[in-house]
Amino acid sequence: MQADVKLTAEQVMEARHSVRKYDPNAEIPREELNEILRLAATAPSSWNLQHWRFIVVTDRAKKEQLLPIAYGQQQVVDAYATIIVLGDLEADKSARPVYDDALAKGYVTEQVRETLINQIEETYRNNPQIGRDEAIRNASLAAMQLMLAAKAKGYDTCPMLGFDSNALIQALNIPPRYIPVMMITVGKASVPARPTARFGLDQLVIENSF
Repeated sequence: MQADVKLTAEQVMEARHSVRKYDPNAEIPREELNEILRLAATAPSSWNLQHWRFIVVTDRAKKEQLLPIAYGQQQVVDAYATIIVLGDLEADKSARPVYDDALAKGYVTEQVRETLINQIEETYRNNPQIGRDEAIRNASLAAMQLMLAAKAKGYDTCPMLGFDSNALIQALNIPPRYIPVMMITVGKASVPARPTARFGLDQLVIENSF
C-alpha cells in the first residue's frame, strides 16, 4: 500500500492489523509522523483533559535500549518509530489551562468554566482511583486513533503491552505523573500480518440487557 492511497474510514479499520515484522530501512517523513500524532490527539477524553502524552523513539540506539525492556521483541528496533503512549495520572491539573483557553475562545462561559473545574478537582480529590482509571482509559482512545491514522497514511502498527513498565520508566526518565499505557510500533511491514478470526455480532452484541 502506498502512503498516498486514500482509504475510507471503513477500509482503514478493516485494513489495520497488528504487524510484528518491519522493514528496518523504511522511513516516515517527520511531517507525516507529526500528522499521525496530531490526528491521534483529536481523540475524545473525559472533560477534554487530553490525558495522553507520546514519547516518540526513532533513534536506533534508544530503540536498542528498549529491546530488553520489551522482552526481546525485535519490532521495537526494526519499526521506524516506537511510540510510548503515556496516561496522565494528574490530569486534573490540566483543567484550568483547558478551560481558561476555552473561555478565551468563547467556547464556554465563566460559569461553565468554574463549574467544570470544580467538578474535576472534586472528583479527583474524592476518588483516588479515578486518576489511574481515566489515564488508562483515555490514553487508550488516543492509541487506537493513532493506529488508525497511521494506517490511513499507509503505515503499519502494533500495540504492545509486553514490556517491563518499571524499567521503561527508568530508561526514559518518565515522571511519576505519567503511567506507560502501551507501546506502539509504527513503520512499514516486511511480512504481512497474520490473519485473525473475529467473533460475529451474534456473540458480541447483547440487545438492551443480559
